[in-house]
This record gives sequence, structure tokens and C-alpha cells, in this order.
Amino acid sequence: MIPTISKTAFDFLLQLKKNNNREWMQEHKKEYLANEKALKEFYAAVERGLNTTDEIAKTKIFRINRDIRFSNDKTPYNVHRSVSFSRAGAQRRGGYYLRLEPGNSFMAGGFFDPNPADLLRIRKEFEMDSTEIREVLATKDFKNAFGDFNQEYAVKTAPKGFDKDDKNIDLIRLKSFFVTHSFSDEEVFAVDFKDNLINHYQLLRPFFNYMSDVLTTDLNGESLL
Repeated sequence: MIPTISKTAFDFLLQLKKNNNREWMQEHKKEYLANEKALKEFYAAVERGLNTTDEIAKTKIFRINRDIRFSNDKTPYNVHRSVSFSRAGAQRRGGYYLRLEPGNSFMAGGFFDPNPADLLRIRKEFEMDSTEIREVLATKDFKNAFGDFNQEYAVKTAPKGFDKDDKNIDLIRLKSFFVTHSFSDEEVFAVDFKDNLINHYQLLRPFFNYMSDVLTTDLNGESLL
């Protein structure tokens, strides 16, 4: 049987959004657990699909419980479900992400909030030569699926040590390097959603290959591994 996302999973999330409290969740725990079991089966099928062309080290299913310690919003539960797939090995960089939410489902991939050393290395590469990354971003299939890098996470002008008038400042000023693709609820419920999702993940591979080369070499192209 082909693993799919059931409409009941979204119905549950919609009801949770209206009744975001522990009492309601406790009353509907059986329904929650049944949905989680089905979602885990779907995630496992996605991981198997990714492993046909890549190597996945870890699948992380994010908890439905929210961390409310430092939030003004004290509702205890997320009204979406999300999962990430981490690539295996120091030579494989980049990660895959999926968020399932009624009316707001999307996949994402790339480098979200890289550590300071990786961020500096990426920026230095873009400062030196952005030709290859721009070619990847301009590829027809990539452009049609994702558009451009998400621009939400960026410094206002230029990072310290970089020229705000650099010809590649549009890339250098970014703090994360990832793309997204949205899915309608109808696409999520479709029998071919798993394959559709994996196809979008596979479109990221030239981007991942390029960034992996950058992050495993120094500016002279010497391997760091």
C-alpha cells in the first residue's frame, strides 16, 4: 500500500487549532496517536525514497508540544507536524525539511542558520566567485520549483568585514541559504504526494553538491576532510 497523508490528519490539526489545550488533547489522545502512527509510516517511506539516491543519517520528527518558556503565546501545542532528514557523512551537507499544516504545507532544503565558521566560508566563496551558485539557482527546474533563496534571514546592509557595494552582496548578506516549495492540501492528500515530495528534494542535489564542495574545502580548494 502506498503511504499517503490522510485528510483525517489535517482534520485533527484543525480541531486542535480551535481547542489548543491539554484537556482537549487528553480527550483525543487516541486519535492523535493514530495520526502520528500513520505520519511516521509516511516519513519512513520518504526516507527510503531519499536513500535511493542519497544517504540519510537521521530522521527527526519534531514534537507537537511547543516550548512556551520564553513565548508570549502559551498555547501548548503546534498546529502543524514537521520532520527533517539529515544527510550522512561530513562530505554531505544540507538537509531536507517538511511541514504539514492545513493551508500551509511546504518542503524546504538547504542550510538554515549555519554555524559561524560555515557562514563565513560560504560568504567568502560568494565574495570570491558567485558564478557557480548563480548557475545552480538559475537552472530551469530549480527556478520553477523554488524561485530564489529565502530572503527572510539577512543582515540589513553588509556583514562585518564585507563591502556593502560588493557585486554579490545580495548573496553575502544572507544568514541562511535555503529554498521552499508550497503544496496545496489537495497535493498533500494525493496518492503521488510522496513521489512529488521526493522529486522536489532531488532537485536540491546540485545545490547541495556545490555547497558541500565549498564547506569541505578552503578558499584554495584544498580538502578540509
